[in-house]
Amino acid sequence: MKFNGSHKVKILPITELEKTALKNKIFNSIDKLGNRKRKRNRNKNLAIGVIFSFFFLIGSFFFFNKSPSTSITDFVNSSQVIDFSKSDEVVLILEDGENLKLEEEEESNIIYSNSGKTLTIGGDIEIEQKISRNKKASYNTLIVPYAKRSKINLSDGTIVWLNSGSKLIYPLEFSGDGREIYLEGEAIFDVAHDKNHPFIVMSKDQEIKVLGTVFGVTCYPGEESVKTVLKSGSVQISYHNDPESRHYSDKIKITPGTKATYNKKTKSIVSEKVNVSNYFSWRDGVLIFKNNDLRYVMNRISKYYNLSIVIENDKLAKQRFSGSLNLNENINKVIKHIGASTSMNYIIEDNKITIN
Repeated sequence: MKFNGSHKVKILPITELEKTALKNKIFNSIDKLGNRKRKRNRNKNLAIGVIFSFFFLIGSFFFFNKSPSTSITDFVNSSQVIDFSKSDEVVLILEDGENLKLEEEEESNIIYSNSGKTLTIGGDIEIEQKISRNKKASYNTLIVPYAKRSKINLSDGTIVWLNSGSKLIYPLEFSGDGREIYLEGEAIFDVAHDKNHPFIVMSKDQEIKVLGTVFGVTCYPGEESVKTVLKSGSVQISYHNDPESRHYSDKIKITPGTKATYNKKTKSIVSEKVNVSNYFSWRDGVLIFKNNDLRYVMNRISKYYNLSIVIENDKLAKQRFSGSLNLNENINKVIKHIGASTSMNYIIEDNKITIN
């Protein structure tokens, strides 16, 4: 099924038998018209017009049923590599290449219309975009740097919360059999249900297929694992053994309240029951840790505050930490809070924290 603006136009394929029958009908009409001498010229022109219409119909059918030559995978491979530490503003890259910098926190809420043509930023800024109907699909890219978060409503009604240091690539309008988007970083998805068009979250190391559910994904390039946490519904996760050839080494289905962890080095998969709220709390500005080592805790904090944290003591880096951190507090209070529960010394200098 193809879409013309906001209207659905269903074009059914014409079989060879139907083509032959239609062709014979046209030429039979031409013969009958040719027997009428008084209207010969007019009918001749009419017959030519009918033939032209027939071939135009066939040509239009094949034209509008051509698949876009630019897939989301091709678009991702041709997109630029982002250094999240060198930006302090959320950036939306439109399909024509224009970069929109969203400076205010309230502007990080982006809503697309059902057709994908109109997007509203921060509730009062409206932008119109053209959707390609020819050789390529139209994609937007949302880049969320460290220390920032963003929320976006896609054209199908799916809601996505993007965490710090994340990139989301998505089409203005979904078409074809699946609704494909690409994620780098961390996000929470509340997927609009559509049993005929599964929602597919792609990343370098895995692919998640759902119909309609709420789940979170963490897939930062520098981390050794990819995590998927399911709140409701069900998801099927396919892990890439070879990302370039998109060969899947394994698949797993998880149920609500489950976290699946894929180790990039060992290619192993582990699933376990968890408290989902702990993995969704960042959406509300809170980090919750449960028996996590200090290296993991500091890695998470560094992304929210956009600074470098170095732990010089390996033994200290393995110490476990449980508790919650309010991301609205300044970094000094956060580090002091952690230091009160661990035996660590630290120095804060500009955008770097050294722990020993």
